[in-house]
Amino acid sequence: MARKAMRHKATLAPKFEVRRHNRCPLCGRVHAYMRMFDMCRCCFRKLAREGRIPGVVKSSW
Repeated sequence: MARKAMRHKATLAPKFEVRRHNRCPLCGRVHAYMRMFDMCRCCFRKLAREGRIPGVVKSSW
């Protein structure tokens, strides 16, 4: 889990735009961030399984 200070720091505007990090707004995770859904893979998987993300269905073949 991300530290509270790092989550707060990510919400502030950086001195230069290049220094901005994508961070999951739900859990604060930096890695495995999905821009299309604005969350990390862990939160995406949890919400998709619960059916709370419209248009996302579990694949089966």
